[in-house]
Amino acid sequence: MSTDIKSYIRTIPDFPKEGIMFRDVTTLFSDPRGFRMAVDQIVQPFAGQRIDQVVGLEARGFILGGAVAHQLSAGFVPVRKKGKLPGKRLSEDYTLEYGQETVEIHEDAFQPGEKVLLVDDLLATGGTAEAGIRLIERLGGDIVGCAFVIDLPDIGGRARLEQLGMDVHCLCEFSGH
Repeated sequence: MSTDIKSYIRTIPDFPKEGIMFRDVTTLFSDPRGFRMAVDQIVQPFAGQRIDQVVGLEARGFILGGAVAHQLSAGFVPVRKKGKLPGKRLSEDYTLEYGQETVEIHEDAFQPGEKVLLVDDLLATGGTAEAGIRLIERLGGDIVGCAFVIDLPDIGGRARLEQLGMDVHCLCEFSGH
């Protein structure tokens, strides 16, 4: 039995394009001990704090976020790609290296002042996470932290979120892109 989160994560070279080392967390999620360890390690820094809602970023953030919300006895709120939520929603655009994307949250996802934890599998540029942060703040949420399984520090997302005043927790790092 491994005790290192990194050992559960598969690396797939040249996906989705040549030169990218894709960090695949599905191997972590499919291992019962690995998945439990990841959820426990994400929850640990926030144990004992009031967390009302866990916000998960599409799509792997849903898997983690639901489990983390359960452990924290909190609600779960998805931030989805444009056009996927049925109710009234707020939208936030963000820039990708190859264009622009939009994420959305329901307008009634939580009450102003609620304590919110943002969760996703991977932190690269921080663009998606920053868009999620903006949506949470527009709804009046009080963000207590941002938690990720993987940080790609060479890409700069952690520094970007910390410059926004966010408390960032990552379980492991991989160098490169």
